[in-house]
Amino acid sequence: MKTFAQKALERASGQADLVPGQIVDAFPDLYMSHTASWRCIKTLERMGVEELYDVDRIAMVMDHISPAQTAKTAAHHSLSREFAARMGITKFYDVNAGIAHVVLMERGHIRPGELIIGTDSHSTIYGALGAFGTGVGFSEITAAWVTGKLWMKVPESIRVEIDGPLPRGTYGKDVMLKLIGDLTADGATYCSVEFAGSYVEGLSISERMTLCNLAMEMGSKNAVVPPDEVTSQYLEEAGVQRDEYEPLLPDPGAEYRQVERVDGATLSPQVAIPHMVDNVVPVEQVAGTKLDQVFIGSCANAKYEDLVIAAEVLAGHRVAPGVRLIVTPASSRVMARAASEGIVSTLLEAGALITNPGCGACAGDGGAMADGEVTLSTANRNFQGRMGSYESKIYLSSPATAAASAIRGVISNPQDLIA
Repeated sequence: MKTFAQKALERASGQADLVPGQIVDAFPDLYMSHTASWRCIKTLERMGVEELYDVDRIAMVMDHISPAQTAKTAAHHSLSREFAARMGITKFYDVNAGIAHVVLMERGHIRPGELIIGTDSHSTIYGALGAFGTGVGFSEITAAWVTGKLWMKVPESIRVEIDGPLPRGTYGKDVMLKLIGDLTADGATYCSVEFAGSYVEGLSISERMTLCNLAMEMGSKNAVVPPDEVTSQYLEEAGVQRDEYEPLLPDPGAEYRQVERVDGATLSPQVAIPHMVDNVVPVEQVAGTKLDQVFIGSCANAKYEDLVIAAEVLAGHRVAPGVRLIVTPASSRVMARAASEGIVSTLLEAGALITNPGCGACAGDGGAMADGEVTLSTANRNFQGRMGSYESKIYLSSPATAAASAIRGVISNPQDLIA
């Protein structure tokens, strides 16, 4: 009986009967690099390498600093554009596209059963489509560009069973903050996390993305939601037909290092308090904390559904005086849909500042705080100094909690504002 991770790495390596701890040469299906792709290019130049293993497996997305803020960053973008054009890399997405993870999933580049590596730790998000996604360094990506393979260890697996339904005003972000708080930041180190349970079955791809994205904050190597009809429908809308991929499902009776259970019905909105993601409390414990800024964005919570949730809370209200509400859609497609369906108008009428799609404040690109300021963010990390001054503070929450807090100017329970 095999886990998802065992099956995925058997497929990627061509070896059979893998066991946790075994080392293999795996051949990823896609290598993602973001704005700092220039690091890989410079390394190739120093090595004198001019031939790549398979340009069709390379994806480059200029998302972390978009558009360029300085001449230095502009030069990095220019180098990446020129390299992609010269090498024939067609999966190149410029500063107008959005966050790499969301862009690649929207465009049909991520498929069930595949092994995806990326220069971003939250590449675990690809498990939302049944892929084995994991973050690596730029040296590993560069090596994969040239050799096509990556040295990997088969991870142990943890099964997380989440039962629902969730109470009004609580979402996948609350589930993950609670889980991270319980297991701690290293509770799943180098483990494959498999999500299951009545809450997960039939869950939207957007919420699956939040689950798999935040799994990284427990130290996981990858995370996955077993693909189903919801997955197939999403992929079809992205232009991927059912006969173009082979889903990999864990075997009944597969062996897990541990099984964690979350009773979603008893869950309340959760908040991670400074300066660690696993420093988590129910919203009631920090309600009333004064805010200077609210950020709704990042690959964890800036998808279309996230913006809809925020807009539903904000509709008919105004952002509290003295509070900056920054909303950064995950991709150009998310922004276009939000604009065409009136979501952007609702956010603007409430007093939000809408920025261009991309990583934005999550990656330190705008939205910086001064000494003593406090931000409530829907991002996946709240490390000291991540959004400006080391004397500022970042709290993390769901989009609903963020929107409710922006209205009141203090951290607030969204259940108080949702009918």
